[in-house]
Amino acid sequence: MDKFWKVKVRRRAAPIIALTVLIAGAIAAPNAWAQAYPVKPLRLVVAFPAGGGIDTVTRIIAPKLTEALGQQMIIDNRVGASGNIGADYVAKSAPDGYTVLMAYANHASNAALFDKLPFDTVKDFAPVSMIGGVPHIILVNPSLPVRTVPELIRLARARPGEINYSSPGNGTPLHLAAELLNVNAGIKLTHVPYKGAQPAMVSLMSGETQLTITTMVVATPLVKAGRLRAVAVASAKRVATFPELPTVAESGVRGTESNSWYGMLVPAGTPRAIVERLHAAMVKSLAAPDIRESFAAQSVEISGNTPEEFDAVIRADIAKWSKVVKASGARAD
Repeated sequence: MDKFWKVKVRRRAAPIIALTVLIAGAIAAPNAWAQAYPVKPLRLVVAFPAGGGIDTVTRIIAPKLTEALGQQMIIDNRVGASGNIGADYVAKSAPDGYTVLMAYANHASNAALFDKLPFDTVKDFAPVSMIGGVPHIILVNPSLPVRTVPELIRLARARPGEINYSSPGNGTPLHLAAELLNVNAGIKLTHVPYKGAQPAMVSLMSGETQLTITTMVVATPLVKAGRLRAVAVASAKRVATFPELPTVAESGVRGTESNSWYGMLVPAGTPRAIVERLHAAMVKSLAAPDIRESFAAQSVEISGNTPEEFDAVIRADIAKWSKVVKASGARAD
């Protein structure tokens, strides 16, 4: 009888042992996969044209990411719909760490401005890290007879709706920053959206539009070259790049502070180990002296925050810009 039961136990134990091995293998597989990651080039999706702020930042940081991860970074400009085409492409990509969204702050403001998006801004992405933040700056074509914010306000009130401002597209923080200026200064500047920062700046330099609010990354070389005139910065304090330039608040219009951020996101469902690998590579890249020098020259304040901290920034921005959209009546079309 004892022999019979021993045989029965062995026979019943065999499938249990096999199942245990199978489960252990399934648990270990993603970890092994993440440890091997990356084994092929990464696609860095930029949802705006070459020459814009996020494109410039991506091209600065990409070589360092290549060094940190040991794989080539392929920059893929997928332009259109105020950045939503590129974001949608990443949201629907495999969550394997090989398709990355190099996001601009409009990733959050679009959620406030567009009634319907083909993706969920929060649920369909896993934040990796914010690269950095950069102040906004008000620029005008040199032909516009204004050098200060008070002069701009006087002219805009005398010519309501006649001063056109360019932006990189509907729903971008730069579009909404100008609408915030409209609301707080009691003026009416007319919005002319373009497909990216570069064409928006070209229109301003040609005189097709007369004003823009843009990032320091885009503005700095053009202002220093004398192509455009800086009127004020929209940050809470003056910037080292143009220390003589007052803030909008110093110029008499309070509550108009705005800035942009750049960051890295991957599709939701990407294994946590891969998110952490990408985060570590980003933090290491941002610590490089040449990167810090390049970003400082363009007034980019380096971040490298955690995925959880970056997620909090995105959620806070959605709430902030939702209020601006409601107050200004800004539309995506």
